[in-house]
Amino acid sequence: MHRILKPDIVIINGIVVTQDSVGEVIENGVVCVSGEKITYVGRPDDIDIRSADRVIDARGGIVMPGLINTHTHAAMSSFRGLADDLELMDWLNNYIFPAETQLDYDNVYTGTMLACAEMMLSGTTCFCDMYLFEDAVAEAARAAGMRAVVGEVLYDFDSPNYGSLAKGFEYTIDLIEKWHADALISVAVEPHSPYLCSPELLEKAAFLSEKYQIPLIIHLSETTEEKNTIIERYGRTPVAHLAEIDLLSPRVLACHCVVVDDNDIALLKQRGANVSHNPESNMKLASGIAPVPEMIAAGICVGLGTDGPASNNNLDMFMEMDTAAKIHKVNLLDPTVMDARMVLKMATRDAARALGLENVTGSLEVGKKGDIIIVDTKKPHMTPMYDVFSHIVYSASGSDVNTVLINGRLVVENGQLLTININEVMSGMQVMADKIRRMHNWQLN
Repeated sequence: MHRILKPDIVIINGIVVTQDSVGEVIENGVVCVSGEKITYVGRPDDIDIRSADRVIDARGGIVMPGLINTHTHAAMSSFRGLADDLELMDWLNNYIFPAETQLDYDNVYTGTMLACAEMMLSGTTCFCDMYLFEDAVAEAARAAGMRAVVGEVLYDFDSPNYGSLAKGFEYTIDLIEKWHADALISVAVEPHSPYLCSPELLEKAAFLSEKYQIPLIIHLSETTEEKNTIIERYGRTPVAHLAEIDLLSPRVLACHCVVVDDNDIALLKQRGANVSHNPESNMKLASGIAPVPEMIAAGICVGLGTDGPASNNNLDMFMEMDTAAKIHKVNLLDPTVMDARMVLKMATRDAARALGLENVTGSLEVGKKGDIIIVDTKKPHMTPMYDVFSHIVYSASGSDVNTVLINGRLVVENGQLLTININEVMSGMQVMADKIRRMHNWQLN
């Protein structure tokens, strides 16, 4: 019998889906957490839990790693439903960019708190963010108790936050230095895209990524229009363009990669770049269907993300998994592609790897941080259960999550947030929405 020196939290009576390297599932399993870390994963007869400070009974539910959202713009919860059913460039240039000119630190903090509440309640324990006023995003995530990778968006024109591009790089370095030792927050350098960033900007971003050994996050080859623009401008595809300026590396997370060909996929694999797949946003904006099965077959690490709440319009990673599994089946007319195990791996273990957090989170293993969720299975749509992976991907939704731990801290209990005053946050968001409507004369339809 193993003895863990006074575990802080012990989870019992659950179906433990470890997401470890062999995909072990333990029926009637136990997970122990001491401080920030997982200290035991196994069977109840192998552990003495009597000294635990807190015992959580999963009541037959699924105990699994928290989901990881590899690409979003959390504070765009402020613009949820603002401008739907439009083409990407119309949506960006005529609605989103004008609305963003009204943002400030407090607005971004409130929008991020709202997004954190939504994500935690639906089982997401870590997210990767690209937006404005990212120090506010980091502060909000830290206050909420969420793990986050944050980065200030960089582009060739002036930002509502930092002004000129030179100040944008200064802001990024300040973020790196402020948050480098934080338990929950890490920083990435985040140029927006090849079509909004000059080669000089991208090269400087790559230099910072290498210097500080941090991720570089970028939108890449999201639409046919983007691909054609870059070919016209530089004579090569967006992926080939980044390869030519030596930006692609294992630290890179390329978001979307919808319009890529075989040569692009080969370049991504050759340079070790990672990809974030955002199927619901790509569907809503009619960008297309990324060739994810082909990327995975080539050996590229592909994580899953929701994109922002303005182009999805939710942050429920369970819904994203369901969509990711199904869209590729119908696209390829093959029901065997993107099986449930593979898709869950994209939202957990591979997502962590794509963000450089594979030693921190993404699976339930001794030594990793206590990022754990419990999914309630005592519901009609979760009964009966023959295959736990099938249930997670095809049957469950975010609303089935009843318990969430992040970094060993209980943040959701019995479906209730413990770290956020959600009514206060929603009231603040309503005030902001009313202001945006008045300033742009947008009416509630």
